[in-house]
Amino acid sequence: MCGICGKLNFDRAASVSPALLKAMADTIVHRGPDDEGYYTSGPAGLGFRRLSIIDLSTGHQPISNEDGSVWVVFNGEIYNYKELREYLLGKGHVLKTQTDTEVIVHLYEELGEACVEKLRGMFAFAIWDDRQKVMFIARDRVGIKPLYYWMSDKCLVFGSEIKAILADPDVTADVAPEMIDRFLSFYFLPGEETLFRNVLKLAPGCCMTVKDGKAKIRQYWDLQFSPREQSLEKAEQELMSLLDEVVQQHMISDVPVGFLLSGGVDSTAMMGLAVGKTDYKLSSFTIGFSAPGIADERPFARLAAKRYGADQHEMTITAKDFADFLPQCVWHMEEPVCEPQAVALYYVSKLARDFVKVLISGEGGDEAFAGYPNYRNLLWLERFKSALGPLKRAASWSTRLANRGFQSARVGRYAELMNTKFEDYYYGRTYNPDSFFNDQTHSAYAPDFASHVNKTASLSSARKFLKNQMPSGKVNRMLYVDTKTYLPDELLLKADKMTMANSIELRVPFLDHKFLEFAASLPEDFKVRGFKTKYIAKKALQGLVPKEILEREKAGFPVPYASWMRTELKDWVRDILFDSETVGRGYFTKGGIEKLVKQDSEHGSYPKEVFSLVALELWHRQFLKQPSPSEPIRTADSPIAV
Repeated sequence: MCGICGKLNFDRAASVSPALLKAMADTIVHRGPDDEGYYTSGPAGLGFRRLSIIDLSTGHQPISNEDGSVWVVFNGEIYNYKELREYLLGKGHVLKTQTDTEVIVHLYEELGEACVEKLRGMFAFAIWDDRQKVMFIARDRVGIKPLYYWMSDKCLVFGSEIKAILADPDVTADVAPEMIDRFLSFYFLPGEETLFRNVLKLAPGCCMTVKDGKAKIRQYWDLQFSPREQSLEKAEQELMSLLDEVVQQHMISDVPVGFLLSGGVDSTAMMGLAVGKTDYKLSSFTIGFSAPGIADERPFARLAAKRYGADQHEMTITAKDFADFLPQCVWHMEEPVCEPQAVALYYVSKLARDFVKVLISGEGGDEAFAGYPNYRNLLWLERFKSALGPLKRAASWSTRLANRGFQSARVGRYAELMNTKFEDYYYGRTYNPDSFFNDQTHSAYAPDFASHVNKTASLSSARKFLKNQMPSGKVNRMLYVDTKTYLPDELLLKADKMTMANSIELRVPFLDHKFLEFAASLPEDFKVRGFKTKYIAKKALQGLVPKEILEREKAGFPVPYASWMRTELKDWVRDILFDSETVGRGYFTKGGIEKLVKQDSEHGSYPKEVFSLVALELWHRQFLKQPSPSEPIRTADSPIAV
């Protein structure tokens, strides 16, 4: 919906400059091109950029309470705001607009910090309480909307994006080198730290109160897995009833709403449930790739669009399109993420912005109902290990020998895990113990840098969730780790940044917290049954989702970046990775990177590792030199400065 930013000086005599707030907000104008607003009061200042979705005429921010003593800036959507509005009116509050934003400031007046516990939706907001001289910031339960902050002994600076924080001269853009190994371990940065030193993410489900130079962070929500006995039939009915309610809420808008169709079950279900819930004709958007041998999602998206009477829009991107946008992608993402799908999401959002301002997608369905194959595979691996008992070591060697004959990397990976405890290998669905940087660390890192690499610290951001809460069953434990790491710090980060780069709001009904709590209450075998993943969801969606989509193998929205890097983009990748500027950073040995690139080029062994190094270097070039989006962006055809 919007972008927010602000600053609080701890010296009450030090005021916040309106010019600074505008400079901060200008860096995130893409998040809100429709309007801007600012508030200053002595040491505190709030900035805002608006994308108009609800109450188009009176939704200007910042918004205050009746006497102007409490002010708020807000990014997101509160889907139960009408119910909360009635509650507040009954308590005697006077509301001047029909916006969900105004509900937040009055709810804070009524309940204080506990206001966040009443909100249902996606949000990041900041409240300045001038009476108590308190800055209160909060983020939604799952982390759909981002919120970053930087704090010193003199001030707090925050924003929807890191760029807004870096616009403050008090903040310097320094790399946190200890985070590089974490990024290369996971291909994203789980946890509160970023690659910018001292720039942190407010964790999902948390709020922070800052007063008199001291900050207190409180976790107000966590996903509790507590499976209860229930019949499959009743659970199916409850699933569909709740999902229908959630989609109805997510269709609230004063502008047209469209759908991202991937050709999969989740996005198709979203559009199917939206039929009849809007006065606008449904529109859907899909992307394809100019590459041989890659699964094409468009025929399945067309099938869904035809079934539900939607206007289908499509586009194709090439290797050049991919490489040309990648530097700008890094600028928008701000955190290096090995997520080629981010580029595709940018282009399809760009296509959609000529038709709609709001998109709905199926993110979260796999994390709610165990849709990824790794959940099934690792569950069966653990069952196999338990059944073998002391014989598992011998089985491991037998599997390794068989693997040499069949040349199966997947079998080999599972063989390596036969004698490894679950807690010592499952750190999230993107973590691969056989990664080049996990298995052969010292052959890739430069000696001086390798001496500072702490693998225990790198993994701590995920490991704590294996120990912090112990849901019953291996599937639920995997889902919990991924809901706390991969979901907010990779999947939702990409979803927010790439759609907002095109001034599009993305909504994700599967991640309504009440729906997630329902999914967490289901027995594990409702999610993975035999060799079937997402069992109850697919069963419940029969009749709504076309059979051809419901029964197809999960494709995972494949982007042919790996083949592009070995063919059309081969020279571009090498120019970046072997450039003197890259080598001179001192993180890696040239020989180690040459070995990595060669093995991937010849055997297709390490595409994620190669892509992650490209993303890491482009991140350095974008942010450590402080470019602005108006500066020329390097493309696949641009010369690399030496």
